[in-house]
Amino acid sequence: MPLDLTFSDEQNMLRDMVRGVCEQHGSLARLRELEDDPHGFSPDLWRQLGELDLLGVLVPAEYGGLGMTLTDAVVLYEEFGRLLVPSPHFVSAVLAAGILSRAGSVDQRETWLPAIASGSSIVGLAWLEASGGYREGGITATATRCNGKIVVNGAKRHVAFAADCDAFIVVARADSGEVELFVVPASNAGITMTQKMTIGSDAQYDVTFDNVEIDEAAQLCSGGWATLDTALTDGAILLAAQAIGGARYTLDITVEYAKVRQQFDKPLGAFQALAHDMANALTAIDGGEVLVHEAAWARDAGAPFRKLAAMAKLFAGDTFRNVTAMAQQIWGGVGFIVEYDVQLYFRRAKQLQISWWDSARLEEIIADEVFAEAASH
Repeated sequence: MPLDLTFSDEQNMLRDMVRGVCEQHGSLARLRELEDDPHGFSPDLWRQLGELDLLGVLVPAEYGGLGMTLTDAVVLYEEFGRLLVPSPHFVSAVLAAGILSRAGSVDQRETWLPAIASGSSIVGLAWLEASGGYREGGITATATRCNGKIVVNGAKRHVAFAADCDAFIVVARADSGEVELFVVPASNAGITMTQKMTIGSDAQYDVTFDNVEIDEAAQLCSGGWATLDTALTDGAILLAAQAIGGARYTLDITVEYAKVRQQFDKPLGAFQALAHDMANALTAIDGGEVLVHEAAWARDAGAPFRKLAAMAKLFAGDTFRNVTAMAQQIWGGVGFIVEYDVQLYFRRAKQLQISWWDSARLEEIIADEVFAEAASH
């Protein structure tokens, strides 16, 4: 299939619809109200996303979703990035839905996927551990069989929106020593949650599982670590799209500021060094956008995309961080105070850059893919 990065009329209509909903229910003013909130997202926006079927964008149609392409979801996530929309969409409608669609039993898919698509249930991901890193070797949580039950023990970090999750997909080591995935209802005894403050002021929790009993049917059918890794690869593309959306909006408001802010009787944009900074930012944003769209196209076309996904997340994350840092310098002192919007983007750019897969892990994935390609020739 030839490379085609042109958005369809339907995708452009989707963008307009999502932008309108986000501006109405997910404004920056609402974001400020939600900073460090235990729930961290707008119920009104969540309800609207459910009514528009946008929570089921990647859920197969037979389970009540739209079964759309990853490129369609890229449109959604660029708009989420534009207004820094906080919601459990990524953990529930992307990661959990992707994992359950690939490796869930018939009963697990029928129970959880329609609920995820409607928004009536939120399913989180309990994956990372303290000092464990992003590799499979970092998993020390256990899921052992005992008297017909599975008993889960371990502590997970950076569990997003845990207070509102109806269940968690827990990454733990089974009796075999292999990493497996388990659906653990959040209401089970032995689960404790502690909210942690973050640079992005979002709702992240430490979640501890202390002898939490689940049925044997709670284990996902197959895949284990490979299933998680595949879902995270899809997720990397969407987080890259989110970063590009945020970077572009940051540049837009900075260009407008540089037009009107006067210094030495002329606008800031008239200073060559600052104009060059903004030109370089635009070049990086446009380049990152093409990389994101190519990664999504490759995924939808069935072409190899793991390297592209990691490259997109790495480059887009760096671009978002660099553009917001540059923007704060142009805004000057006001760029660092809470009353101005640019600091909202600056803080979240850094958090997105190091979240899920950080730069070191992304570079490792890219290198592995490059050497694997070289070995195959």
